[in-house]
Amino acid sequence: MILPALAALLALAPYADAHSWVEQLTVIAPNGTFVGIPGYARGNYLRTTAGFSDTSMTYLLPPSTRANTTLLLPSDKLCKDTQQDQTQSDGSPRLQASAGAAIALRYQENGHVTLPQNQPGKPKNRGTVYVYGTTQPKVGEKLLDVHGAWTADGTGGDGRGVLLSTQNFDDGRCYQINSGEISETRQQKYPHQASQLTGADLWCQQDIQLPTTIPSGKLYTLYWVWDWPTAPGADPTYPQGKTEIYTTCMDVDVQNTAADRQKVDDIYATGQDLNKAAIPSEFDHLSAQQIPVESQAATSASPTSTSAAGPKEKATVTAWHTVGKTVTVTQDATVTVDAGQSGETS
Repeated sequence: MILPALAALLALAPYADAHSWVEQLTVIAPNGTFVGIPGYARGNYLRTTAGFSDTSMTYLLPPSTRANTTLLLPSDKLCKDTQQDQTQSDGSPRLQASAGAAIALRYQENGHVTLPQNQPGKPKNRGTVYVYGTTQPKVGEKLLDVHGAWTADGTGGDGRGVLLSTQNFDDGRCYQINSGEISETRQQKYPHQASQLTGADLWCQQDIQLPTTIPSGKLYTLYWVWDWPTAPGADPTYPQGKTEIYTTCMDVDVQNTAADRQKVDDIYATGQDLNKAAIPSEFDHLSAQQIPVESQAATSASPTSTSAAGPKEKATVTAWHTVGKTVTVTQDATVTVDAGQSGETS
């Protein structure tokens, strides 16, 4: 149930048929609380900006104009045109953080989690979100040079970056206010105060750790990739299925070295305001181990498969992206790219 006092705030968070992007980045303190001034994506449009629409921030691959809805091309750019350069919009500063800091990337579920019947043929985990990081971004960065290529050890693809995190789009507790069973259950289980920023919704988040070895004064680029395929035969509009990927490109201004920060110590404060707290199952297992910034020796740039999953909350889809080949995703989230090559949910 929505309290009457919250009703007026619901209009502040538009969500009908919208897709998702990283709305805000925030540093996480050692007790799991958000601290400091939030940061935003490159070329960000706040929802309060005049003329804002869903298309201001969403970026779809393959584009809707492509006849083959399962085909990703080598020329497909990873970032939206407004996010090609490392520039910020007025009122949307870049996040400042130290090397090794824990970071929350927050996004709205917009009904994709709580109203799954509205999108037939989607994986049960509502897709998989990946975060890649690099100190060597490129203008015109190509999706397939990064997604499915960069690896956690920094040796994949061209060696310029690393896979920092892989998790379900559904973080297990986020919700949009609606009359769906999932939403109503989560409203009871995860109550929180409505805010000017979020309305009465509870935003999803992906908690990551920056590499400890980023030099102070360096910009560290993050690529957020939401892989949300449709299974063949599930939606009559896409009888062969659909590859549907959304991205957000952003940078972090690294101000201090790892020695200047408090380490994540697995001491999570209970009873926190859910609007301002990390997800315990993600935060408690952020590793304090060093993450490579990038490989010193670049390797082959051919796309490879990835199946990394965070502890406790495993990614339930393994996805491959192969140039010129059809990606098949069944309703039980089995993914097949070529004969003899497939992946199943776990």
